[in-house]
Amino acid sequence: MKRISCSGRRFRHQKHKFSAFAGIITALLALGLWGCAPSLNQPTTEAQKIKTDDQVTSQVIYGADGRLDLYQVTDDRLKKLADSTVALIKTSQLSQGSGSVSISGKNYGTDMNLCAEEKFREQETAAFCSGALVGDDLILTAGHCIETVSDCAATSFVFGFGVKQSGVLPKQVSSQEVYKCKEIVKTVRKNAGADFAVIKLDRAVVGHQPLKVRPTGDVDAAASLVVIGHPVGLPTKITTGGSVRNNTLPEHFVTNLDTYGGNSGSSVFNAETGLIEGILVRGEQDFVTKGNCVVSKVCTDTSCRGEDVTKISVAREYIPSTGTQPPPPPVVLPDKFESTTVVNIPDNNKQGVSATLAVNAVPAGRKVMVALNLKHTYIGDLSIQLVAPSGETVTLHHRAGGGADDIVKTFEVTSSLGKVQTAGNYKLMIQDLAAIDVGRVVSWSIEFK
Repeated sequence: MKRISCSGRRFRHQKHKFSAFAGIITALLALGLWGCAPSLNQPTTEAQKIKTDDQVTSQVIYGADGRLDLYQVTDDRLKKLADSTVALIKTSQLSQGSGSVSISGKNYGTDMNLCAEEKFREQETAAFCSGALVGDDLILTAGHCIETVSDCAATSFVFGFGVKQSGVLPKQVSSQEVYKCKEIVKTVRKNAGADFAVIKLDRAVVGHQPLKVRPTGDVDAAASLVVIGHPVGLPTKITTGGSVRNNTLPEHFVTNLDTYGGNSGSSVFNAETGLIEGILVRGEQDFVTKGNCVVSKVCTDTSCRGEDVTKISVAREYIPSTGTQPPPPPVVLPDKFESTTVVNIPDNNKQGVSATLAVNAVPAGRKVMVALNLKHTYIGDLSIQLVAPSGETVTLHHRAGGGADDIVKTFEVTSSLGKVQTAGNYKLMIQDLAAIDVGRVVSWSIEFK
């Protein structure tokens, strides 16, 4: 998906197309007149000698091509971010062995007919898109990478597809590093807008930490950017030093990052915070012809169309990662209110008597527990109700228990009383509906827990 700036290249994500003006561009390349591209035979300056590809910070791109293999990166923070990115590879290209999975790819140089000077031409391409771990079992990628159930079923998500040692190409990974697509949580694809997918894996990921996303708002115009993914399907590449060209669009922003086809779905990070700012989805034409072979297209930092990044804000609601989860709700301790005022119960009196308890809290969804200590010699005579400040009434006891003595019991109120939002006086209404036996309320309490 990219173009190459004066300091780095870019390829397009979704398709590899060659310019209709390839002959003109080739001539311009040969004369050193296309964009800011140096002549291929131009001598190296002192500054270029100092800025080599095995030096990297989170702020600067070094060398003529901004892409770096993992072993070339010395910034531990960037390595940690890269460890939680994945290659999307067709399952048909993987072969299960004893504890490992072999990856079948194509030679980059031969397959693309690259010119001799193209970087990484000896490596193999296998990934068709990139992604990042944003939850225990969630991958964030581009919507055009996984659009349908059949796409989901045909794709494997592979961690560790990167060059960690010079000259040692990743031909296989541990079986534990390969995950399948269980379901599509959400996929969106708009040709000139949002383009993202959140994928649920077949199991929780082990050995890699979920990445955090920007929790609110969108990328700042002055932000320095980093992209990590699989340009042209190559093993993991880290590209630093990107900047924002336009952040005023509603669903995406435009950058000058050095990316290619295969970077689709790559997370774009804020170099300062390490948070995901968006998902790389579209960009400039990747390659142009040069004679009888192919080279990367070259542009200045402000020319060509730029690279489109879906804003993380449009996908954030589908990512319950550590970067977006709200703080846990405060712990609500139980509230308990008690009365020890003795209330005598009149015998055989339908009007009955009430006991009042002042309560300065509300249930707020908690259980309502009513504890009663009532002395009476024939509890089958009694009917007892609780009336909330809102007027909500619930029956606790009605003519049950026959000749048994006393009610010493805690009642759990299961009605809508737990939803009462009014504080105030609760009333215990007691009726003795038969003659002879008498009693009293010794104490009672209400507890929200």
